[in-house]
Amino acid sequence: MPTTSNKTLTTPMNKGHEAMAYLTYIIDNYSSLPSTMAFLHPHNSGFLAAWHTDTPLHSNSDALKSLNIDTVQQNGYVNLRCNLNPGCIEEHLRNKFVTADVWREIFQDTTTSQDYPLQVGAACCAQFAISRSRVLERPLSDYERFRQWIIESDKTDRISGRIFEYLWHVIFGMRPVQ
Repeated sequence: MPTTSNKTLTTPMNKGHEAMAYLTYIIDNYSSLPSTMAFLHPHNSGFLAAWHTDTPLHSNSDALKSLNIDTVQQNGYVNLRCNLNPGCIEEHLRNKFVTADVWREIFQDTTTSQDYPLQVGAACCAQFAISRSRVLERPLSDYERFRQWIIESDKTDRISGRIFEYLWHVIFGMRPVQ
């Protein structure tokens, strides 16, 4: 996740797994985002560390080399995981992490509808590419609100991160089930 400046990304706290870093990057660089961004986990390769990277050697480097920038620009948001398990198989669509209460808490006072969908699902693992124009469809205040929810929530680091894992596609304008 290269930054648009030479400053080091510093998060307000270590909570929410990658969600805190992703949101902090967007907030800190909102007015100068690159045209295409890829948000990835820090491990490069190997099944045990990167089992959720869909390349033959589970390599994030290889995944980025094969990323079709035109597709990202055309669609706005592209999940970098194509394998639907976990996340999109039928038994996961009634998501135990994204409950009606959590949905309302996170999206309260944002541009997302408060109406809780009956199903929320996307391929797991919070690795995706996004266009600047898609990020900018939301006001900065929405991203600040999402990050503040992580900070203030009584959810653990793991659970708050998992919740966002199943919401990135919604945050970036996609249907609740992908």
